[in-house]
Amino acid sequence: MKNQYDVVIIGSGVIGSSIAFHLSESKQKEILVIDQSYPLSGTSGSTQAWVWVHSKTPSWYGELSMLSAELYPFLERKIGDVEYKRTGGIAPFFDESDRERALLLAEQQAEVGIEIEVLNREQVLEKEPALSPKIAGATFSKLDGNVNPFRMVDLYLKAAKKNHVQFSFYNPVIEINRNKGMYEIVTAKESFVGKQIILAAGPWTKEVGKLLGVYIPVKQVRGQILITEPLAPLIKHTIGGMRQADNGEILIGYSKEEVGYDRRTTLDIIQDTAKMAVDFLPDLARANIVRCFSGIRVMTYDGFPIVGKIPSMENAYITVMHSGITLSPLIGTLMTELLEYGETSISLKNLRLDRFQEFRQLA
Repeated sequence: MKNQYDVVIIGSGVIGSSIAFHLSESKQKEILVIDQSYPLSGTSGSTQAWVWVHSKTPSWYGELSMLSAELYPFLERKIGDVEYKRTGGIAPFFDESDRERALLLAEQQAEVGIEIEVLNREQVLEKEPALSPKIAGATFSKLDGNVNPFRMVDLYLKAAKKNHVQFSFYNPVIEINRNKGMYEIVTAKESFVGKQIILAAGPWTKEVGKLLGVYIPVKQVRGQILITEPLAPLIKHTIGGMRQADNGEILIGYSKEEVGYDRRTTLDIIQDTAKMAVDFLPDLARANIVRCFSGIRVMTYDGFPIVGKIPSMENAYITVMHSGITLSPLIGTLMTELLEYGETSISLKNLRLDRFQEFRQLA
């Protein structure tokens, strides 16, 4: 492995691997991806893997999610079958007082082309007969779906390797130095030099940012997920809180806990999640849970992605966000445009790092 590259990407999750693949399509840059562990060992391998659009607010954020979802069929033509399914998404509500909020959501999202239906109880049960009759209604959009995150990241990596991207796994970055317009990335194994550097380290982005002397306003949020035994087809759509996989297993989860990088599962959250599942789908009361796991989301302080240039630094970029599965095709495309042309086809003004008052360069 050589030690000098045009682009060094730190992080090989669904965002880092997407950027690596999309950049490699031009075949004009020598690219290295560094990861402290191995692909899918972090957030990308511990997710329900929704491609979720319709309730992403404000509308500009929903529009980004929609545009990314629209890229999935084209992505599959390039890298292979990631088991993307546009199932449609249902977000139920149990109180009739929530209908006004649902109608407002539909009105706002329509401004950017996101079509949402606000359903009554009978319409919801017509689409999903197994849902609880206690449901008052739901929002529904044809745009939502899900993918297989393991196939997705694996195919990104295979396609990138085919385009001669280099990878260095089990190799944490311990120091980053700037010297004569270049970046020296010192790792546990060896040092590399890059003309351009991209931070795409997910939950560890704040720690990597410190090595550059940059404050990244993100936090780690745990989510716990339950997996049922394989069941006969019970639900067809991606539903707020759960989805059914091809093998019949139902993935259930909605929790959010700020506990740092702690991937343990806990009885109280497991019980709360199981109760939520039965409230939504009463038939699940007879199902067995075969396993549970947790994943660590990376959440910015305002909940929206940070994408683009790092202020006051030449050739340094950042991509960090929740909803990486939904956004990865679009982020890979936009970051490729930014690095190759210095501008993007879709404005990144709402995603800039310096929108945070807390932003500062560390001494």
